[in-house]
Parts: sequence; C-alpha cells; structure tokens
Amino acid sequence: MKKIFRNITLILFLLLGSATINNVLADDPTAPPSPPGAHGSSGNEPGNGAPIDGGLSILLVLGAAYGAKKIYAVRKKEKEA
Repeated sequence: MKKIFRNITLILFLLLGSATINNVLADDPTAPPSPPGAHGSSGNEPGNGAPIDGGLSILLVLGAAYGAKKIYAVRKKEKEA
C-alpha cells in the first residue's frame, strides 16, 4: 500500500510540475515591444524572446519516464535474483 501511495504521489507531482511549467516564458509579457527595425539596425539590441516552455516540459516528462523505467528494471531484476 505504501508503494502505491508513493507512486501516485510521484505521478501527481510530475503532472502538476509539467502543467505549471507552461507558464514560463523567456520574454517578459508586460514589456513594451521593440520598435520595428530596431533589432540589428543600431548595434546588438536583443529581439523578442523565444518561449522555452514546450521543449522544457517535454524533456522533463521524458526524463522522468526514463528514470521510472530504469527504477522498474532494477527492482524487477532484484525480485528475480
């Protein structure tokens, strides 16, 4: 019963984490936009930021799934031995 509760808690934690990470953006949404033609025309001015939330959440979910698979394989191997 402890293992089931721990697994459910872990899954909920991962799902909530991946759902809330979508709010992370590389650009400040309250900042006013740059004037047109400003980027690159007068030096090294930064352009608009790129959102990093989609790729980051996918990497986190895939990493968690890979870790869970490795843990499952190790525990299965221990039970067989």
